[in-house]
Amino acid sequence: MGISFVPSIIDDFVLKDYKNEDIKSIDFRGKWIVLYFYPKDGTAGCTKEANDFSSLIDDFLKEETVVIGISPDKTETHKKFILKNNLKIILLSDPEKVLIEKLGVWQLKQMYGKQYYGVSRTTFILDSGMNVRYVWKKVRVNGHAQEVLNKLIELKANK
Repeated sequence: MGISFVPSIIDDFVLKDYKNEDIKSIDFRGKWIVLYFYPKDGTAGCTKEANDFSSLIDDFLKEETVVIGISPDKTETHKKFILKNNLKIILLSDPEKVLIEKLGVWQLKQMYGKQYYGVSRTTFILDSGMNVRYVWKKVRVNGHAQEVLNKLIELKANK
């Protein structure tokens, strides 16, 4: 398993938000999307990443871009995570790992000599037609949100 290819376009998807309501990717047509996958709500790295994207949300909105984080956590966990950290981004649940597996971010990982499957921190920038314009694999959290914003501005300037 792993990201052995990068899709050129992301098919439409429907996932639940923290209110347990369906969020459809088609509703974001016409906007650019930062689609980032993360392992688990409430962990240090995932909290930092969500807070960093949230702190830059006004800059992403100026670029007519939606920031969506996806993990296999349940909607109730997302709700607690959002409220505790006052997050300004959209978090979606993929507990069945449909989109997570389809995009190849469910991968064999290793920690303390133990192997297990989990989400490999990955970020996609999608243009207004859901075309993949840029991908980061095995993301390092520090500085990542700013790097994504910089790349987004560059891509939009060169489209």
